[in-house]
Amino acid sequence: MVSEHPDASDGETAALALKILVAGGFGVGKTTLVGAVSEIRPLRTEELLSEAGQLVDDTDGVNQKVTTTVAMDFGRITIRSGLSLYLFGTPGQDRFWFLWDELSQGALGAVVLADTRRLEDCFPAVDYFEHRHIPFVVAVNCFAGARTYGAHDVSRALDLDQGTPVVLCDARDRDSGKEVLIRLVEYAGRMHTARLLNSVG
Repeated sequence: MVSEHPDASDGETAALALKILVAGGFGVGKTTLVGAVSEIRPLRTEELLSEAGQLVDDTDGVNQKVTTTVAMDFGRITIRSGLSLYLFGTPGQDRFWFLWDELSQGALGAVVLADTRRLEDCFPAVDYFEHRHIPFVVAVNCFAGARTYGAHDVSRALDLDQGTPVVLCDARDRDSGKEVLIRLVEYAGRMHTARLLNSVG
């Protein structure tokens, strides 16, 4: 979603509103990231984990988690004057993936959150965006007590396409989350520009 609206003063450039997805495995910190960076009260669709859900949701490594997103999270952040990002956090479980196609319509790009303790959980999100040619960055959420890996190690472990950015972050920290989003916007901008030039050429 890229929308424009004129600024209050005549002659100023139109303001941009860009749609960004925040994806990743179950319990990786998507809701936390959206809540940390949003300048408005975030919309959350969390429900308590149920006994029935325990049969299908792999809570190994996230035993303290008591709620789960069942539709999406939504927040907004202004990166600079005239540029706002609308954030849509996707549900992490397989059974909610039918929502991903709807949420990804018109998205500039995506953040794939990763937890190095359960790196395999972000493979489906990586595959999803690669197959749909949606630019994304992998943001490694650095959990306390987890072994630290460098960006190159994570990139190689996930077999990412060359040039796909990998950044380390703390999903609880607003400045850290904002840096991830800025990196995504810059990368997605370069990717979309390159595709446009290729199509013209």
